[in-house]
Amino acid sequence: MTINIMDIVGRISYRCDILFRVIDIREQNGKKMAVLFGEDIRLVADAPYEDLIVINQADRMKIEQEYRSLEEQSFQLFRQDIALLREKQEYEVTDGYSKTLNYFQIPGRVLHLDGDPSYLKKCLSVYDKIGIPVTGIHCNEKEMPMKIGQLIDHYRPDILVVTGHDAYSKSKGKKSDITAYRHSREFVQTVREARKKIPHLDQLVIFAGACQSHFESLIHAGANFASSPSRVNIHALDPVYIVAKVSLTPFMERINVWDILRNTLTGEKGLGGIETRGVLRTGMPFNNEQLNES
Repeated sequence: MTINIMDIVGRISYRCDILFRVIDIREQNGKKMAVLFGEDIRLVADAPYEDLIVINQADRMKIEQEYRSLEEQSFQLFRQDIALLREKQEYEVTDGYSKTLNYFQIPGRVLHLDGDPSYLKKCLSVYDKIGIPVTGIHCNEKEMPMKIGQLIDHYRPDILVVTGHDAYSKSKGKKSDITAYRHSREFVQTVREARKKIPHLDQLVIFAGACQSHFESLIHAGANFASSPSRVNIHALDPVYIVAKVSLTPFMERINVWDILRNTLTGEKGLGGIETRGVLRTGMPFNNEQLNES
């Protein structure tokens, strides 16, 4: 069977547990190898060409449907959370519903850097559904540390997402060795550069990492939230659920880490962080007439 770039494949030795896109095919020590990007999981992997099999349309649709079902379940739980949060805010702003107030809210602005254009597109679609103001930029992981400073200056975000693909390789070293990871070092450097611009953890909230990323190094570099404490794979949309909760939580409230992880698809094995303030701000009055005129 011939396998080509952009084919959707599975790894036979792993019982085709994850769908991958073939990104590159190269020769390594006289052996044909493929570079793979996960379709729904933020994982990059190298695999022997002969270990791959093209996934037929029926099997692909079945696996994709399972993922869509999980995504929908997570999204509905998240929407329930946000509805309760908004109800609480309305109660407080209107002094227990005793006053009718014209108020407006400004959610936190997100700058989302992603090493994968396909994942970025999926994430932007969810941000849009939730109502989060976002700028999405596709950027190769290796270029992120050089570009982040000027991007922060230009977009002035409240929340930064630094993600893409990553993987731990046992053959390259211990789990404590950051050089044994595909892109963790670049993610760490990017967080450090961002913190040179905005050192305060509550003035710029940062999520950083991808599948199996070096969680401890990312937190020590200055990330509020990161992956992956147990070095497991994370879902493509996990960063969105974390930063959306931050964006829609009032700046006077602290976010409990468990509250922010419970509706992600991966949970505490793949994601973690530190106590952080929300960034939503409420103002008044909201001028309907002026809005209609514009």
